[in-house]
Amino acid sequence: MARSMTGYARAHTETPEFSLTLSVKSVNHRFLDVQLRLPPELDAYEVAARQLIKKKVARGSLQVNAILETRAPVSIQVNKNLVQGYLAAYRELAREHGIADGPDLNAILRLPAIIAGGAEAGSQNQNVQKALLALLDRVLEDLIRCREQEAAGIVEEMDRRSEEIQRCLQEIERVSKGLTQVLAERLGERLSELLRNIPLDSQRLLQEAALLADRSDTSEEIQRLRAHNLQLRSLIGSTGEVGKRLDFLLQEMNREANTIVSKTAGIGEAGLAITDLGLALKAEIEKIREQGMNLE
Repeated sequence: MARSMTGYARAHTETPEFSLTLSVKSVNHRFLDVQLRLPPELDAYEVAARQLIKKKVARGSLQVNAILETRAPVSIQVNKNLVQGYLAAYRELAREHGIADGPDLNAILRLPAIIAGGAEAGSQNQNVQKALLALLDRVLEDLIRCREQEAAGIVEEMDRRSEEIQRCLQEIERVSKGLTQVLAERLGERLSELLRNIPLDSQRLLQEAALLADRSDTSEEIQRLRAHNLQLRSLIGSTGEVGKRLDFLLQEMNREANTIVSKTAGIGEAGLAITDLGLALKAEIEKIREQGMNLE
């Protein structure tokens, strides 16, 4: 089924070594935009996390937050040879520049490659990676269900507006049926006013009225709109990424409605009635388009 682009999901897991909490918030976006907020311990797994998200989600702006709390003690290994090298370099520079202060041990321990985790740390890192990806998969599934539930209401609203479009098209057809006779009467009245006492050829009058009616014929536009409307109902009931295809389809429907309005301008009361219906069509199409902007 269709999915909206807004939703929220949260999941939590615990082990003797750590606890991990993930939350995902999704809002509308033209493309897929992922913002990952991971603690430093999880930075190494960002690429794998993004790949998993791309498999699950097609569109939307996603904010993914992770909170990691470690519990088990981890053995620390200090690279003593590297420390001695740093100290030797420090003392040599201190003698050359006359610096009396001794080296800062805290500063040395923050230098790259000085401190490394032991075997337990490597094992814990593997466990954290597995937990992160498994929990992310779970929270994304929850997000998808949330987006599908929200989309159900959007699709229901679209269905109602699609039915209103169908009703407008039927009414336009009904009004258009007597258009030739209406145009003949209107044309006759105008010509009588202009020509006064000169008799009018009724056959010629009907021919001219028929030409005017042909220029105002909206049957092709109605036929195309009906076909587009059927495609609309099929599209919003399908699965996968429908938002972009829906936007293109609604643009085509709006063009057809514009043509109906332009063709029936200035042809009397029947034309006004069709114009009103054409404007109603445009309004329903625009409302569907606004709803469609929420779909993935």
